[in-house]
Amino acid sequence: MLQWPHIFCTRKLGGTKSMALGPASSRFSISDFSCSRTLYLCSLLFLVLSLLARSACGIYCDEDDCYELLGVSQNANGSEIKKAYYKLSLKYHPDKNPDPESRKLFVKIANAYEILKDEATREQYDYAILHPEEVFYNTARYYHAYYGYKTDPRAVLLGLLLVVSALQYLNQWSRYTQALNMVKKTPAYKNRLRALELERNGLVTNKKKASRQMDKKVEEELSNELQLQIQGAEKPTLWNIFAVQFILLPYAVGKKLLRKFCWFWRYHIMKDPLTWDDASYLTQACLKVPRDTWQNMGNQPTTLLLFGLF
Repeated sequence: MLQWPHIFCTRKLGGTKSMALGPASSRFSISDFSCSRTLYLCSLLFLVLSLLARSACGIYCDEDDCYELLGVSQNANGSEIKKAYYKLSLKYHPDKNPDPESRKLFVKIANAYEILKDEATREQYDYAILHPEEVFYNTARYYHAYYGYKTDPRAVLLGLLLVVSALQYLNQWSRYTQALNMVKKTPAYKNRLRALELERNGLVTNKKKASRQMDKKVEEELSNELQLQIQGAEKPTLWNIFAVQFILLPYAVGKKLLRKFCWFWRYHIMKDPLTWDDASYLTQACLKVPRDTWQNMGNQPTTLLLFGLF
């Protein structure tokens, strides 16, 4: 079971009023949304692999056979392949034959020759013919042979980082949306909406009117005035994705090193007493309380903890 200690409702408008829905109303099984999230990611991965997956021979010469394009057998040697290519180029080269269809055919012939003239790529092509069921392995060998040494590793790293960041953001947003919908079904959340409606319209004396179902439009307006803070399924932001964190990594490392240096200088060299903020940070670190949870505890519990420890 996954339990969020508190789910805070905060008014977006009208000051600093807040309330916690409490642990009793915020217990949800992780299987309620983790299964659908896993299914979503698997479907997305399957879609990507399906787009990449073509027939074993199709990744080399499309739907044609490279040997048949050159008019040679699979046992032909290098000189026979070269001779067949030059013979066909005299017939189908655009300079020799202006027919548009001949131009298209010559492009295929030239591609087949580029594949078969090299021993390494020819061996890969022959392997793909013998093992058409190994689609992903043959595809990986093809792209590694043709693009592995031509692609800038920095571009590959950047592309991978962007793809991972996009998947991370979609995953976090899906998780947050599902958790938010589950919270809105709890009695505590509905009671908070009812209290907010009474606060806006004044106390209702008519019991029938008070017990009526809240209008959907009014419920949506009141819901927009509440800002839910769900621990364990926070609203995703661009600052938390891998790409942004990677860019800000030098700044984050420098800031942390500067903090450690200032801490060492202030409390180990100068022997100064702990400030309130530093004592709060030290207490949080000693108790291993997450920063968000510590901040949501408010001033009174943290004050009691600080006086108890120091």
